[in-house]
Amino acid sequence: MANLLFICSKNQWRSPTAEHLFKNHHLHSARSAGTSDKARIRINQKMIDWADTIFVMERKHRSLLTQRFNMADKQIVVLDIPDDYQFGDPELIDMLHTSLSAYL
Repeated sequence: MANLLFICSKNQWRSPTAEHLFKNHHLHSARSAGTSDKARIRINQKMIDWADTIFVMERKHRSLLTQRFNMADKQIVVLDIPDDYQFGDPELIDMLHTSLSAYL
């Protein structure tokens, strides 16, 4: 089973929506976190170590991760999804399905 980690800023809308797409998935386990001090769940090294693949919503999230954490040998995928959506937004779900089709 592959461990997938989804990262956005505050872990309120985008990354939790992505995590929810993998709830009870038979091939993947998913978690989500945020990079902001105000994030619902803040990213930490233990989460990064757990992940096989890390998906970030924006390039700035990848930059923050590489500055703050040991990212050796971690695959980071930038999804390029702007902070324009709320949790469960149908357009966000469609974008995630398209971007994550190889994993779903």
